[in-house]
Amino acid sequence: MTSMSRARVARRIAAGAAYGGGGAGLVGAAVVGLVLAEVRLARRQVGNGSGGRVPVAEGVYGHAYDIPGEPPLRLTMLGDSTAAGQGVHRAGQTPGALLASGLAAVAERPVELRNVAVPGARSDDLDRQVALVLSSADPVPDICVIMVGANDVTHRMPPTRSVRHLAAAVRRLRTAGAEVVVGTCPDLGTIEPVQQPLRWLARRASRQLAAAQTIGVVEQGGRTVSLGDLLGPEFEANPRELFGPDNYHPSAEGYATAAMAVLPTVCAALGLWPADEERPDVSRREGFLPVARAAAEAASEAGTEVTAAMPTGPRGPWALLKRRRRRRVPEAEPATRPL
Repeated sequence: MTSMSRARVARRIAAGAAYGGGGAGLVGAAVVGLVLAEVRLARRQVGNGSGGRVPVAEGVYGHAYDIPGEPPLRLTMLGDSTAAGQGVHRAGQTPGALLASGLAAVAERPVELRNVAVPGARSDDLDRQVALVLSSADPVPDICVIMVGANDVTHRMPPTRSVRHLAAAVRRLRTAGAEVVVGTCPDLGTIEPVQQPLRWLARRASRQLAAAQTIGVVEQGGRTVSLGDLLGPEFEANPRELFGPDNYHPSAEGYATAAMAVLPTVCAALGLWPADEERPDVSRREGFLPVARAAAEAASEAGTEVTAAMPTGPRGPWALLKRRRRRRVPEAEPATRPL
C-alpha cells in the first residue's frame, strides 16, 4: 500500500472516529478473521498478553539531581502490556523506568513515575486509566506516555472506536494540563508464531491503525511516535534478542530500543530538547505535511514523531514530521517509592 493510500484510509478511520461512524475497517472482514485465527494459534504458544508478573517500577528516579524545594517532574504511563513493561524481570528494564531515568538525565531534575497501564488493555480501558490519573490527589502529570493498539487489532475492535477512545483520552489529559506522547500501534507482523501471508496482513492492519491514531492524537494536541518499525526490521532481524521469552513482548533490549525512540519526543514536549533540533531538517526528510500524509509516513518508519503545526489549510490540518536523533537512554537506577 502506498503512502497516499495509507493516508486516505487513516483519514477515513479518523473521520469515522470523530463523527461517530463505525463502518471504516482496517481490512476486509474475511481477512480479519484469518488474521485472528492465526493470532489465536500464536497466543497458545506465547500467551495472550495479559498474564505474567509485571515489575513494579513506580517511584522517583534521578535523585542525583535533587534540588531542595523543587518538586520532581511527573511522568505517567498509560496503555497496555507494552506500557506496563510485561516480559522483563526487573523494574529498571521497563519502558517507564527507562524513560524516567532518561528524562531525569536530560532535565537534570528528579522524575516521579506512575504507571496505570494494564496488560491486555485495549483503547476502551483508557477512559478508566485517565480517570485514575485525574482523580488522584497528586498534581496533574507534567507528561503522560500512552502505548496502546495491539490488543485492539487482535480483538477486532473497530478502528474508528479505537481511535475515538484514544483521542478522548488525549483530549482529557491535555485539557487537564498534561503533555501527551503516544507510541502508536506496534507492528504485529513481527510476532514469530504468525506465519505468512498473515504476517503481512497483520502488519498492514497495524500500520493502518497507527496512522489513524496519529491523526486522532495530533488533532487533540498530543504528539505521536511510531513504534511500528521498531517492532519491524530490528525485531525481525533479532527476534531472540529483542523479543522476550514469550516471543510476544519485547525483551529488555527491545524496551530500551523503544524508550530510546520515545525519549526525544518526551523531552521536546516539555521544552527540554535543543532549540536547533526543533527546526525541520530537510536532509532528514523532515517538514510540514497534511496530517494524514504525515501520519501515513510515520507509520512506516520507527521513531518518527508527528506533532500539530498549522491549524488548517486547503488540504486540512497540517503537522510537523520529525525524525529526531535518538539519545542513549541511561540504565535505570532503582527507584525510591514516594512517601
